[in-house]
Amino acid sequence: MNDKELYKEILGIVTPWEIEKVALDIDNDRVDIFLGWPYLHDGICPVCKKECKIHDRRDERIWRHLDTCQLKTFIHCRTPRTICSEHKILTMEVPWAEDMSRFTKQFEMIAIKFLEASENRKKTAENLRLSWDELNHIMTKAVKRGLERREDEPIKYIGMDEKSFLKGQNYITVMTDTEGKRILDIAQGRNTEAVNTLWEGLTENQKTGIEAVSMDFWKAFITGAKKHVPDASIVHDRFHIENYLNKAVDKVRKGEHKELKFRKDTTLAGTKYLWLKSKKNFTKNNKSDFRKLNIDQLAVGRAWNRKELFRHFWSYRYEGSARKFFKKWYFSATHSRLQPVIDVAKMLKRHIENILTYVKHRITNAFAEGINSRIQHIKATARGFRNFENYRTSILFYCGKLNLYP
Repeated sequence: MNDKELYKEILGIVTPWEIEKVALDIDNDRVDIFLGWPYLHDGICPVCKKECKIHDRRDERIWRHLDTCQLKTFIHCRTPRTICSEHKILTMEVPWAEDMSRFTKQFEMIAIKFLEASENRKKTAENLRLSWDELNHIMTKAVKRGLERREDEPIKYIGMDEKSFLKGQNYITVMTDTEGKRILDIAQGRNTEAVNTLWEGLTENQKTGIEAVSMDFWKAFITGAKKHVPDASIVHDRFHIENYLNKAVDKVRKGEHKELKFRKDTTLAGTKYLWLKSKKNFTKNNKSDFRKLNIDQLAVGRAWNRKELFRHFWSYRYEGSARKFFKKWYFSATHSRLQPVIDVAKMLKRHIENILTYVKHRITNAFAEGINSRIQHIKATARGFRNFENYRTSILFYCGKLNLYP
């Protein structure tokens, strides 16, 4: 078997495509393979797939292919252009690469597998002997391909959340498929425009099938859901609510600790994270430390009790019972004489109708919160992102559950 026949088998080249020449350049560690389409053979229209006359040939294009041993391998071709009675003059498709790509399908597939395994662009680029821009081109194409392949499948529950992007008040809005455990898309900012962009990315059929949307109290999220899926329930996220209660407890602790320190009392020194924990998650040491504190005599103890008491709300299965519980808890919280707790209680009351929907749908942003660590890992591995589109590409590549392969 000669070199032309060998590469014809390796590349899966089918007649009338033919290998015209194979050039080996040991000094530059490369192999160049020149492919062609016979001049006397009709071409194939890339749209209607009919045989058509060859109009001319484009300037030579070069594609990077998988290495031959240690040698970089490149495919060269002056791709024919057909003249079709219906579609006019168009460039023929080539079997080894997709349109507008600088790499063969096989090379792109290997690059994607390397990226999935390493989750590190820099290392993958080094191993494949690519530049950062070349690897980014492959990732961008893979995500675009994956998004185009998404089917119009029904989505029952949506999660809306925000994440920090750059330093300062820079955020992205993340839309997740709660049951599918995937990120549907992200948009820059957390305003109405960003929210509308994400909703408009869903089909009308998908919007119709959405039963509930889990979110924080952010006004743009609420407005967007009411506009785009008016029949869906809004479920204010349990973990955000618990976070608000934790912050209230911490504010009480800080104020009280400051007063005690003034009197040379260090009772609350080093106890910050103890008050933020749920009692059910206490370790033996936590329990021992907690017993030493006379919590009934501490303002932070009373705040912690209100926080822990509210956890019972999430166990109710009937709206009437949950509403009755909240009414009692609200009275207790607003009569606690602890302003941070009172402020949170009043905020919860303003949104109580969309908190009670949890009883029916029992959805949270737990997946969105959990995926945050993955996003942080992506940012850390890339040593940060200055460009939003590259950030979006990376998140969808790793967290979008897309069909990425060519």
